[in-house]
Amino acid sequence: MKRRPAARIALALVLSAFVVDVGAQTSMSLNATLAQKMVSACVERATQKKQSHAIAVVDNSGALLAFLRMDGNPPGVGDFAVQKAVAVASWRFSTQQMSKAAEATPGFAMAPKVVTVAGGVPVYARGGVFVGAVGVSGESPQDDTDCAIAGITAAGFRTSAGP
Repeated sequence: MKRRPAARIALALVLSAFVVDVGAQTSMSLNATLAQKMVSACVERATQKKQSHAIAVVDNSGALLAFLRMDGNPPGVGDFAVQKAVAVASWRFSTQQMSKAAEATPGFAMAPKVVTVAGGVPVYARGGVFVGAVGVSGESPQDDTDCAIAGITAAGFRTSAGP
């Protein structure tokens, strides 16, 4: 049985829509290559400021994608960076916001996977899709946060769901 030209065109449109949809889904994910780009940008910023951090990047489930403990930091600093990233992946907001929430909500600081020291920052793709988190430790909480933000923006992501 022969297909009519209109049927072929309709089939081509359906298939092209599927391909576009798959491509859009891929662009909204955080992978190891992009996570490494975040780490590299953070290291570049830290080196310029003569600082040393530990940097952890996790996906939206809290699974570790990339990690680096720069020279001069003890292992605990690395563990803390990972804890910050995992906390953000679990709660979907920054550790700086967790600190404020702990002050306002009795008992919140004792909840599982809560970290109340700044340096854990969420990662959002276009469209406000949460894709992961970056946790940084080793310097002041503000420097840790700024380092995480530098990495996130260098990889083309955002730190909030908004526009």
